[in-house]
Amino acid sequence: MSVDAPSWIGVDWPKHTKRSGGINYVDIGEGPPLVFVHGLGGSWQTWLENLPFFARTHRCIAPDLPGFGESDEMDGEVSMTRYAQVLEELLGEEGIERCAVVGNSMGGFIALEMALKFPVAVDRLVLVSAAVLWQEYRRARPLVAVAGVTEGVTGRLLAEAAALLASRPRLRELALQFGGIRAPRKLSLELQRELVLTARRTPGFLPALQALASYPLREELPKIRCPALIVWGDEDPLVGVEHADELARAMPDARVSIYERTGHVVQLERPERFNREVAEFLSG
Repeated sequence: MSVDAPSWIGVDWPKHTKRSGGINYVDIGEGPPLVFVHGLGGSWQTWLENLPFFARTHRCIAPDLPGFGESDEMDGEVSMTRYAQVLEELLGEEGIERCAVVGNSMGGFIALEMALKFPVAVDRLVLVSAAVLWQEYRRARPLVAVAGVTEGVTGRLLAEAAALLASRPRLRELALQFGGIRAPRKLSLELQRELVLTARRTPGFLPALQALASYPLREELPKIRCPALIVWGDEDPLVGVEHADELARAMPDARVSIYERTGHVVQLERPERFNREVAEFLSG
């Protein structure tokens, strides 16, 4: 894929965008259902380099999680289990009984929770830099504390500065590096701007971070029965690549694919290889 002509530029996204129960989501393509779950601070645009490719062979559902993107905040307590329930309810409304789920970072955690709580609904998992074991490490709690203290001020500043960040190359690069992308300049200019404009800190950020940091999942991993592909960048600055093998050892049917010179958002940093490998995995 040429970085000068991203495939997603020509897609009429409003035509494929829906809303149900306060959830904003993209529904594009026909075929076996494939669900994409973004990470903390993200939105459905996390999958811009992937949706046009998979829509050729699959019905692709990519929601904004509650409290992110254009979706409403979650009613009641925010938890990983509740995110999984919201997605399962959305799939039920769309008449989808069984699907493959692809999740990035926190989205990988939610994908695993879906497979645990609704095993009949999930037939395959793709976990991209999944933040499943992150909460076991020392830096998790301090990050939650700092985020809580700065929540109001930081949220306003980021919202107000989004256009400036998107228009200034150096600021844009720093913002994307902060989000875990190793080499932002290798992304197309259109994608860089889109990611900065859509990755604003939303009301769901702090509750999601707190939920992510307080819900251990390691002991549940041996219960996962569907096949899983674990994808990681070897220079992920947010969730270390050593987590990939840890997850694979804990799950009965999982294999690992490591991408060299790649950060936290593999599907955007290495879309051609990612799309090809995931397609092969889904074809079984």
